[in-house]
Amino acid sequence: MKAANFAKSDAPGRKLFVGPRLRRLREQLGWNQSQLAARLELSLSYISQIETNQRPVTAGVLLKLAEVFGGDVAQFSEEQDKRLLTELDAALNDRTLGHDPPHAAQLARLVEQAPELAEAYVALYQRHQRLQDEHAQLIDRFYGEQGQDLGTGQPPAWTAPLPHEEVRDFFNRRNNYIDGLDRLAEALAQDLVLQPAERAASLREALLQRCGVTVEPLTDPGDAGLLRHYDARRRRLSLPSHLTDAQQAFQMATQYALLAAADAFAAEVREAGFSDDATRALARQGLAHYFAGAVLLPYGAFLDAARGCRYDVELLQQRFHVSFETICHRLSTLQRNGARGVPFYFVRVDQAGNISKRQSATSFHFARHGGACPLWNVHEAFAQPGRILTQIAEMPDGSRFFGIARTIERHGSGGFRAQRKLFAIGLGCDLAHARELVYADGLDFGRSAQAVLIGPGCRVCPREHCVQRAFPPAGKLLVADSDRESLVSYRFSPG
Repeated sequence: MKAANFAKSDAPGRKLFVGPRLRRLREQLGWNQSQLAARLELSLSYISQIETNQRPVTAGVLLKLAEVFGGDVAQFSEEQDKRLLTELDAALNDRTLGHDPPHAAQLARLVEQAPELAEAYVALYQRHQRLQDEHAQLIDRFYGEQGQDLGTGQPPAWTAPLPHEEVRDFFNRRNNYIDGLDRLAEALAQDLVLQPAERAASLREALLQRCGVTVEPLTDPGDAGLLRHYDARRRRLSLPSHLTDAQQAFQMATQYALLAAADAFAAEVREAGFSDDATRALARQGLAHYFAGAVLLPYGAFLDAARGCRYDVELLQQRFHVSFETICHRLSTLQRNGARGVPFYFVRVDQAGNISKRQSATSFHFARHGGACPLWNVHEAFAQPGRILTQIAEMPDGSRFFGIARTIERHGSGGFRAQRKLFAIGLGCDLAHARELVYADGLDFGRSAQAVLIGPGCRVCPREHCVQRAFPPAGKLLVADSDRESLVSYRFSPG
């Protein structure tokens, strides 16, 4: 990625200041400003001015920085800081914490100058929320709705994040991209010369020759709901016969990863420092699924195809013979240094609004509690099944995103009585990248363009006049007026 292109897409119309990020990188390597200036062949005063954000960086300096710090210029992107700032702002504006939130400028300085402290505070706040939710659920369970006013009982002891939350946060911290595993998967796909619609046979042979594992069809009627069953004692992998070639290949690549890449998985899990065995096991499964997806959709070939068709999901489906969800999921992981795709958020939502998958390489803020915004087009998709819907959405902080949404359906074997699962898939990016998507053709993206005003979820959304609000935001003082009534269900003090 060229520095000029990066600066344009990352912050259109704005100068790029990288002072705090540059200082953190320098200090991590134990260099002083003089040593950095010598390596960049710049003056000491110029380095000092950059680090204190008195001067923006030029395209030429960006390229030098990327060369000196061993990455590409995207490591100086503001996306990570923006996402942390959004989460910190939501946490500090929760009035149940009993203090006045700092000014926006103070929050920005904290994220820039002490990101570790900001991350620690957000983590503590998330644990606080989990405790509050657990306490409310326990009171509700034992006392019913009246228990909300009893104030009796002790709150439960502190608990660690749920395993799926901890694993999800691990992937989000890595921008949904695990470089070592992704490159191993790409090398395997190239080594086996995998071709769409013809992957299963090659992976079956690789399992036999490299791992001593045979692949057989599932025959036990009691295993009707299984997608994969590995018998370690017999070195036998059983798969349902109704799976497509791509589905079989995915399950075989998953098992191959668990056996052949066990050391790489162990290193990732150990470095992440997960809290318990259940979380570590779930992380290994998530890493194996990541590996399998990267085998079916090798990074270089898939990125070239995505750019070539301007991220047309259905054309990519036809090219690689995989599902709509698989394509969208892979698009959200294209964050390799030096070869980045459009940074996407990706979600999978059921009809009740539960988010079962979510990951983001953008600053788009997902609510962790209380459900997602009902004005988000991912919910509208259920009313128009099979259609791709587009939306320009604006968050409360003014940031704008372009997104698509569509329903998907899954079903097992068994004919008419087979269980079916219906989800909506959401895929989106910052508005600055929208023109790179085929779905944006013909749309107006100027500041006057009509945008749907959404939020991260009612619990933390500050919008006062939203008619779709399900309940007031946490910690806000309700304004009761029995003489007035409107479409807005809850009125509250904005302060």
